[in-house]
Amino acid sequence: MVAILSCMAMGDPSWDLYRTFLAVLREGSLSAAARHLGLAQPTVGRHVDALEQAVGQQLFTRSLHGLVPTPAALELGPYAETLQATASALLRAASASAAEVAGTVRVTASEVIGVEVLPPILAALQDTHPGLTVEIVLSNAVEDLLRRDADIAVRMIAPAQEALVAKRVGAVALGLHARRDYLDRYGTPSTPADLSRHRLIGFDRETAIVRRFMEGAEEHGLGGFTRSRFALRTDSDLAQLALIRAGAGIGFCQVAVARRSPDLIRVLPEVNGLVLDTWVAMHENLRRAPRCRVVFDALVEGLRHHVAAGGDVAAGEPG
Repeated sequence: MVAILSCMAMGDPSWDLYRTFLAVLREGSLSAAARHLGLAQPTVGRHVDALEQAVGQQLFTRSLHGLVPTPAALELGPYAETLQATASALLRAASASAAEVAGTVRVTASEVIGVEVLPPILAALQDTHPGLTVEIVLSNAVEDLLRRDADIAVRMIAPAQEALVAKRVGAVALGLHARRDYLDRYGTPSTPADLSRHRLIGFDRETAIVRRFMEGAEEHGLGGFTRSRFALRTDSDLAQLALIRAGAGIGFCQVAVARRSPDLIRVLPEVNGLVLDTWVAMHENLRRAPRCRVVFDALVEGLRHHVAAGGDVAAGEPG
């Protein structure tokens, strides 16, 4: 890395070169990067050549499957991602108006929260503040607010990073659910042991969050929720919800979301005590930005209503 930095000091490459480099790194070929950026393929090639000359290192090698990043490229990748996040945050800040609540705010949330809960909250928000533009990133990964990948995050886990403003909005209740006609065909389980005779819907890959969820399930009398037990497996929470709604089997979903569908029946409610601790967080530097403060407060209020709609767990006090 020292050699790369010494070469760069001789002439700082423009941001365009880093942006193109990052696109090639992510897309794996010049043509795919060109389509992503809306540039001509020769332009992308020239950008890569120019950055390689500037850093004094080869960044990609050609293979039958496209461009393979060299160790130097992999080392530069995180720095290019940070540059991109900072540039995007700069543009969002520049879009703000000092006289009114306006500009762009980037919000990240989990799939189910983003699809099932946020739309009416954001619709009402823009009715009140039509000058706001909201970018929504749906991901179950924890976006880095300190790196400014997003301005505000809805998280189902307490933020561990410092330099964040965070409020706990409450604990979202989870429960096992199935569609009414599925239970009519296969029977309603009366004990956790009865679940062994049913089609269960669950995860495909065991992540740290999934392991924590499994431990919580076992504590509440619902042990045995391992990958091998699931007849339908997917890591998408939205896909799991869709399968439950389609009558494919029994699976976990948020109680408040399930209550919107009259055909969904909660199974074994007496042993379902699982919750998702829910927080809204943003970088402390944004707390005085009117556009971010308004969105932050609207999310907190709207999500508290969602927690209350679950009916099982009381909303938490502000953090």
